[in-house]
Amino acid sequence: MGNRRRVAERRKTGPAVIGGMIAVVVGGAGLGAYALYGHGASADDGSTSASAGDHKHVKTGPLSATEVQTAATTFLSSWKAGKAAQAAAVTNDPKAAGALLTGYTKDAHITGVALTPGTRSGDKVPFSVKGTVAYKGISTSLTYASSLTVVRDKETGKPLVDWHSSVVHPDLKDGDKLVTGEAGTPPVKAYDRDGGELTTAKYPSLGPVLDGLREKYGKIAGGKAGIELDVVRGKASQKAKLSDKTLLTLTKGTPGKVTTTLNPAFQAAAERQVAAKDRSSVVVVRPSTGEILAVANHNPGFNVAFQGSLAPGSTMKVVTSTMLFEKGLVKPDQSHPCPKKYKLAGWTFHNDDNSEIKQGSFKLAFGASCNNAFINFAPKLKNSDLTTEAQQVYGLGMNNWAIGVPTFDGSVPVQSGAQMGASLIGQGGVRMNPLNMASVSATVESGVFRQPYLVSPDVDHRTLAKASRTMSSQTQGWLKEVMRYTAGYGTAAKAMSGVSGDVGAKTGSAEVDGQKKPNGWFTAYRGDLAAAGVVQAGGHGGDTAGPIVAALLKMG
Repeated sequence: MGNRRRVAERRKTGPAVIGGMIAVVVGGAGLGAYALYGHGASADDGSTSASAGDHKHVKTGPLSATEVQTAATTFLSSWKAGKAAQAAAVTNDPKAAGALLTGYTKDAHITGVALTPGTRSGDKVPFSVKGTVAYKGISTSLTYASSLTVVRDKETGKPLVDWHSSVVHPDLKDGDKLVTGEAGTPPVKAYDRDGGELTTAKYPSLGPVLDGLREKYGKIAGGKAGIELDVVRGKASQKAKLSDKTLLTLTKGTPGKVTTTLNPAFQAAAERQVAAKDRSSVVVVRPSTGEILAVANHNPGFNVAFQGSLAPGSTMKVVTSTMLFEKGLVKPDQSHPCPKKYKLAGWTFHNDDNSEIKQGSFKLAFGASCNNAFINFAPKLKNSDLTTEAQQVYGLGMNNWAIGVPTFDGSVPVQSGAQMGASLIGQGGVRMNPLNMASVSATVESGVFRQPYLVSPDVDHRTLAKASRTMSSQTQGWLKEVMRYTAGYGTAAKAMSGVSGDVGAKTGSAEVDGQKKPNGWFTAYRGDLAAAGVVQAGGHGGDTAGPIVAALLKMG
């Protein structure tokens, strides 16, 4: 290493320069004074320093063990002493390091920190952290392991801690921070209509629903939030779709109570049905009240039943038929052809399997779900007619449903030309989910749109959505006639076999770009029950979603 000289400390600022040698004294456990040599002199690690015209010497080359240990010890000692600025100064990003280290005490409320370095491995130094998290008189211990890496600064040659948020805690990404406080909204316990607790252990697909109930009712259901130490994600982590993470729970919250309209027997049956069919979802509602009796999804990660946005295929023909009946364009028993091909605005539309009905009633075309019997009405319609019908009679596409948890309320945009024609058969820009289509069947059964709901509006005095008008009794009678025919003799007959009483149904198959099989849809009612389901990429609705819906209607 060469000659080493001790130099008495006489400077006020900056190191003393004596005979071309800079003497630096670094405080740290078991560490003495170390000399950094310039003017091309060899250091103990074999690296050299470059000389500039102003005698500023920048050291280069690999870090020595001493340099790594010194930088690490200085950083950890300053952090332990609560000197965030001094610790940050030993990093290559003082601003970011200073902010996070300051927040470690101020925002995370971590005190009494003990930092114990482990055995160095090259330029990396592991260390353990012990401290106390204290918030509003509540405290608990915190223990975890982390590590830091020392690098040589290219401009100054100094050994510095390579700054990343993970140095402070391994679960932190750059831009994240640690925060201790109340854990958002208080927890809730949700119950079915009979007083049984709803849990994901009992009903696996209810996870998103229970999360939604906490978000909506946590603050008004009588609960109290717990205290947690959390990783709060920054912009970069949010962009990467990382969620906040709880690292430590100081106190668990006291849950409030929310009662839902779910029927335990229907919910259990719905869970069994979707568990047996990939990518399936189903909803059951009571037409006379709008109460949601069951909701289930095969994939519990996303609530397709309430929040899905999918083309509903031919189940949309229920709404289209309502419009045609109200406009006096057709009656159920009126002769109406369904050609094999129909051209509209440059598009050629085909029926399923290139079928056709040369002579037959509209009811027959509805029961067979013959597409061109609907699309060939397009020249007689305004671009906005279907949108108006969906909004005014069925309450769809208004984005104003308030069922108690987040929902997608359907979309029937105004379209023109071929896209308008496609909308008549539930393609184009039309988007729905099982909740929307169960509501459609419920509206047909009762003659009145009643917004579905999961939690009674009496709980929070919210206003339920209403339709601006009601279909005529004649229109309702015709709709029930064509849906009853479909359930008994049409594309829904196989699935609805054995479902007795006042019944009606409609099947649907929605083509999706890049998907080999269509999404299968089915919506139906039986007395004071209505249900709808979808099986994504499943095939024809009568064969896929139909049995799921029919099994639930049989329970009524």
